[in-house]
Amino acid sequence: MALKIDIAELKIGGEDIAKELADFLKGKTGKEVELSTDQITVKDENKEFSKGYLRVLLRKFLHQKGLKEYFRVISLEGGALKIKERRLPEEE
Repeated sequence: MALKIDIAELKIGGEDIAKELADFLKGKTGKEVELSTDQITVKDENKEFSKGYLRVLLRKFLHQKGLKEYFRVISLEGGALKIKERRLPEEE
């Protein structure tokens, strides 16, 4: 089973943040993590962790990097996750 994470909007912050996220997930899950252009794929053949656990890890990473104010994690159809930029209220 492979869980996919759409990181297209996160890459606005830079290429290295995507690599840091991939390394973070590999360290926390111990699974094979593949980084492509706009997506990270976590491969888990034994189904040892759930999509909910992966979502918690993504939120933890955003918090550690100080990005939680600007990005959020949402679920997509088919068991995928997406890191989406938050809509910030416009200041007058």
